[in-house]
Amino acid sequence: MRAAYHEPTPGSDPIRERIIQTATRLFTSLGYDGTSTQLIADSAGLDLATVTDRAGGKRDIYLAVMEKAHLTEREMLEAAAAEFTPDRAGVHRLLDSCLDFYADNPEIPWLWMHRRQADATDITGLENLYLMPALGLIKEMLHKAVDTDVDLDYALWTIIWCIDGFCVGGVLDRNGRRKGPHDFRYLERFRTHLRQLVDRMLELDR
Repeated sequence: MRAAYHEPTPGSDPIRERIIQTATRLFTSLGYDGTSTQLIADSAGLDLATVTDRAGGKRDIYLAVMEKAHLTEREMLEAAAAEFTPDRAGVHRLLDSCLDFYADNPEIPWLWMHRRQADATDITGLENLYLMPALGLIKEMLHKAVDTDVDLDYALWTIIWCIDGFCVGGVLDRNGRRKGPHDFRYLERFRTHLRQLVDRMLELDR
């Protein structure tokens, strides 16, 4: 079963969960810098005092959003690591797990892409806290399956760029219409392409 980023935590404060979910949508579409605490309150149908009392200021809310994204992502990666095998089939299962997860949770690549574009520059350290451990786990898995002199750092980033780009921006069809991960045919075409790309990039045995 794929992880659901917006699934409430059992026993959690439903008002706080509403604030976090609303803020996630706003940070995804407008970025941290383009979102105010008042906008979060208005969008959640709450007054500002309730928002700050239940979830804190904008910085606190952003940190909670990023932590929730990290925990959901980590759950997926740990499950993928548990069934990983150091061969072509294992790499394909890892790719499928990541692709399906980000297709179902496009908020997460959106949040990180905003940071790559200098959003929330006053909040530092999240890359070292959340992103680097995730990259390290994936790289460790790939290292077991790859027996070449390929640059795994850039290979891994190439995979990330491709998945993020598809899940966030999609592709254009022949009529200029944008197609993304929620169109099953395009998702499966991209999955096939991604597997082929990684097979050749990592020189995996066929």
